[in-house]
Formats: sequence, structure tokens, C-alpha cells
Amino acid sequence: MRIPCPYCGSRDIGEFVYRGDATPVRPESGAGDADLAMFEYVYLRDNPMGLHEEHWYHAQGCRNWLVVTRDTLTHEIPAARLAAPMAPGGPA
Repeated sequence: MRIPCPYCGSRDIGEFVYRGDATPVRPESGAGDADLAMFEYVYLRDNPMGLHEEHWYHAQGCRNWLVVTRDTLTHEIPAARLAAPMAPGGPA
């Protein structure tokens, strides 16, 4: 597979490290059900079919975190974007 890094261009997947699902949002610690919400956030994951957003780290390139849209059925990667805006002056 090749990942289209927005900074470096199309690169082999061997340059990247997979982190996981990019869609979960960390729960607030002050909520009444904070323990259950944190348990679900850490341990429960969906296994969707089709397009899915994932975090990938470009370890052997620009060292930026990416949000990669990947089709879990075909492994086609139609899009990738920086997970956070790049700091002035280049890659972090």
C-alpha cells in the first residue's frame, strides 16, 4: 500500500506507523459516568466495513501525524491529511 502524505507525496506504507482509529474523542473527566466512558474509550472499538479514518505516523519521513481515509475492504487509500496544522518553519 502507498499513503499519500500531504507533505512528502505518495510513500510506501513501510515508512509509517499505525496508531489506530482516528474517530474516538477522549471523554471529559468530570462527567458523572467518567469511569465507564473512559473504559469504553480505551477498550471498545468498532470494526467498520468500508471507508474509515485512521491515525498514521510518518516515522521515516516528515514525522507528522496523518489522518488517513482507508477502505477496510479493499485497502484503497483515497485521502490523507495532516492531523494537526503544521507549525511555521516546516515539519515538526
